[in-house]
This record gives sequence, C-alpha cells and structure tokens, in this order.
Amino acid sequence: MILYLVDHFSDIMATSCFNPFRLTKSKKKPSPVPSSSSKSYFNSDMVNMERKRFDSSDSWSMILESENIETWEVSKEDQEEWTADLSQLFIGNKFASGAHSRIYRGIYKQRAVAVKMVRIPTHNPETRALLEQQFKSEVALLSRLYHPNIVQFIAACKKPPVYCIITEYMSQGTLRMYLNKKEPYSLSTETILRLALDISRGMEYLHSQGVIHRDLKSNNLLLNDEMRVKVADFGTSCLETQTQESKGNMGTYRWMAPEMIKEKPYTRKVDVYSFGIVLWELTTALLPFQGMTPVQAAFAVSEKNERPPMPPSCLPALAHLIKHCWAANPAKRPDFSAIVSALEKYDECVKEGLPLTLHTGLVSGKAILERLKICIPIKSSSSSLPVNA
Repeated sequence: MILYLVDHFSDIMATSCFNPFRLTKSKKKPSPVPSSSSKSYFNSDMVNMERKRFDSSDSWSMILESENIETWEVSKEDQEEWTADLSQLFIGNKFASGAHSRIYRGIYKQRAVAVKMVRIPTHNPETRALLEQQFKSEVALLSRLYHPNIVQFIAACKKPPVYCIITEYMSQGTLRMYLNKKEPYSLSTETILRLALDISRGMEYLHSQGVIHRDLKSNNLLLNDEMRVKVADFGTSCLETQTQESKGNMGTYRWMAPEMIKEKPYTRKVDVYSFGIVLWELTTALLPFQGMTPVQAAFAVSEKNERPPMPPSCLPALAHLIKHCWAANPAKRPDFSAIVSALEKYDECVKEGLPLTLHTGLVSGKAILERLKICIPIKSSSSSLPVNA
C-alpha cells in the first residue's frame, strides 16, 4: 500500500505547501542487538532519538517508513465501522501540533480533510495508556455526533505506533488564530453574536447527547471558509455518567472552571464557565489572564475568585451573560439552551436596530419580581415592559 498524491488532486489543496509522504517498507538492515552492558545506555539513547525524530519536520514519515507495512493492514477482526481505508488517504504538510500529536492537511476519498496523528510512545506506559484512552474516547464520541457546529468525523485508524483521526478540513484554523489577527475590542457586535451562537448551539447539542467537552477554549473552536465555528477536539471529553470516575482536573487552566481546578465534583456547567471565558475573548480579542502563567491564572480563579477584566466597551447585556456563565457557583450558571435563547434575542435586536435588552431567561424569578415592582406603572397595561440592561 502506498500513499501518494494524484495529479488532479493538486487543485484541491495548495500545491506549494502540500508535499505528501509515502508509506513504504524500510530497506534498511536491522540494527545489531546491543550487548547487555550497553542496554541501559541504548534504551536512554532510543528515547532521546524518538524525541528528536518526533520533533523533526519529517518525523511522521520517518516513523511510518520505519515500520513494516503489514502492520498498517487492518485485519477484519480489528475493523470498526469507522476504520479508515488507508489506500484512499493522501497526507500533506503539517499545519498544527501538540505534545503528542500532529495535524496534517490531507485528502481522503477525494475530499479535503484534516488528519490528526497521535504518536503512541513505547517507553512510557502511563502516557501510552492515557493517549490510547483519549483516542478511544474521542473516536467513540465523535463518530456519533452529527451537528453543523460540531466538527465532522470521517474515519480513524488505530495501528501503533501512530493512531489517526480523520475529520473535515476547517480552512480558517482556530478561533484563537483568528482573534490573534484582530485589534483588541475590534469585533463588531454582529460578528460576536454570530460566532457565539455557533459555539453555543454546538455545545447545546453536545450536552443534549450527554457529553461534557471539558476543554472548551478558543484553540478548540475551528472556522471554515464561511467563517462558521465548529466545536472540535474531544480527547478529554466524557459522558456525564462518567464524571464520578474521572480523577484530577481536565482541560486548560485559563478556561477551566474553579471546581475542576480544585478537583471537586463537577457537572456539565464546567463547559458553561469555559464558554463565558470564550465569550469574553470574542468581546476583547485578547488572551484571558494575559500576563499570568497558566498556574497563576488557575490560582487567581480558584482561590481569589478573579476573572478577566470586563472592558467598559462591552455591551451591558453581553457583560451580564458573561458574568452569569463564569459564576463561581455552578448552579447560578445558565444552561446552553438559555444561552442560545439569549443570544438569539440579542441577535434579533441588532438586526432590527434595537438596543439589546436583558434576557429574562438569565434572571432569577425573584429578581424579575423586584424589577416589576419598580417598573410597572400604576395603570395596568397589556403590553409588557422591556427590562433594559
């Protein structure tokens, strides 16, 4: 089986940066077995060599070419419904990377795709077990999710030393990349609401399926050609029924809810907290807790109840929503259904040229009654009064 790029696919991907590598048998002679006196040094040297190979630009092709080709042939017993046909996979250049993964542009069955490759280390059993579990969890969840605001899963392959997940290709990169190119506070209200609605609708669907993302952040939100947002990266996600089994904190400190930082019991509301941070990012285009290390940010949130500073230019209605989302008490955070409803109401106001009014779905019943005592005129009226933010 050989991976190569057919000429007529060059129009689909940028030829200047799409140099596919081939999966071929290694013609090198096997290395001599080291003597017992040199085994310790040899093992250490192997670990260092693997690290260097992984960090080099050609690391994945080197890893693939060093393996016997037959190991990539998937037996019928190992085949799942989602198992990739590797003869139809063409891999191009890397465009993103993580500690143990690389993401490549590619073509699968004549369709532009993103190929996430996770290298499973052989010298670290704990890391290997963690990565294998994350791969299994991500594929299990992604393969059953279907929503316009969830990145579309296409196929996967689980053959050591490299596991791969194939998803639709999101040409405009991450939301964080998009915001990095913007001037602070420069996004229009229309743009903020459009992006926020995409994210909240994707998350509303995710929660309706009983799934908690646990690492919602701007780096895990992807943009396509139409600048629509899709939620991605489900490596740390879990079903709500599994939260009691989880140990330690999951996610990224700058976006992590205080209860998760403290490793306390948590619910789906950890995603709502993270959404509050993302919504703040949209209103500012800044990185949350800029100037702090991730650990300092976590300490500030969990021990001092600090949050990113709310800009004076932020519309009161949006500021109100953000503060509700990142409330210290999870019970005071709204569900995504209420968030979607509020954002849709705000969007309608903007399109009709009306001022944004506070969405009553985010206000407690007691607060509404208190406002009504003040606002309702002596003479009854059939029309309800808007509550201004």
